[in-house]
Amino acid sequence: MTDTASAASEVGAIRDHYLELTQRRRLYSGITLSIFVLLMASGFYTANDLNAGGFLRGIGNFFDFPASVVGEAIEEWRQMPGHLLTYLPDLIETLNIAAAATLIGALFAIAFALLSTRGLAPFPWLIPVIRRLMDVMRAIPDIIIALMLIFVFGGGPIPAMVAIAFHTAGALGKLFSEVAENASLKPVDGLQSVGASWMQRMYLGVIPQVAPNWLSYALLRFEINIRASAILGYVGAGGIGYELRNTMSWGQGKFDDAAAIFILLFLTIVVVDQFSSRARHRLINGGAIR
Repeated sequence: MTDTASAASEVGAIRDHYLELTQRRRLYSGITLSIFVLLMASGFYTANDLNAGGFLRGIGNFFDFPASVVGEAIEEWRQMPGHLLTYLPDLIETLNIAAAATLIGALFAIAFALLSTRGLAPFPWLIPVIRRLMDVMRAIPDIIIALMLIFVFGGGPIPAMVAIAFHTAGALGKLFSEVAENASLKPVDGLQSVGASWMQRMYLGVIPQVAPNWLSYALLRFEINIRASAILGYVGAGGIGYELRNTMSWGQGKFDDAAAIFILLFLTIVVVDQFSSRARHRLINGGAIR
């Protein structure tokens, strides 16, 4: 009886301690959530007071610009096919910027990933250096890089391509490294036992394992880079975004051109999203793209 009473007492003490910890965690969570809400509210009202027009006072005008664009596009619908053909070369330039930046960034990302993955890197002391470099590359917004490069190269596709490739290398490098960490080292050890070089071990033992996931991430990044290249074009880095800025700056009378550009961007992003999603699905599941 004594042992039973002692066990029941210990169970009761454990239950009380667990309930106490649960209540304490709920209290801390409530305090943290309250502080977060207060910071968000104070930040919003501070930004709203500093804004020239005020968000709350201007929210009623939110749909004025879209209404003007849609209205003028409907009025000038007969000219829409001509506008689409006019801005098609600029769209192709935007796609070229995104494709070149993705390819260059992915090549650098492969090198960064293999040099920063534990168990694969030929120089272990270089791993933290490469990882911090990729952190810096991801931390700097691509629009900042593009604005700096515009002063060097002038307006055009080169600043946008370099800026997007720089950011892509840092982002894909981290993702590629995480995939490579899960690769089996048995093929690598087998190749090393027969005297294969580091490059041969990576090319024959690691890349065949990680290639589907790497290609999947690269395709996803290509989708992101199309949007990024259009945004960078808006700040003068070439492509269809540059033409969009010109048409929107012109104002009334050019909104039908802006509508044509919006249509081209929307259709392109939808098509690329559908194709890349299907391609990623096929690659991950080991099938061919049909």
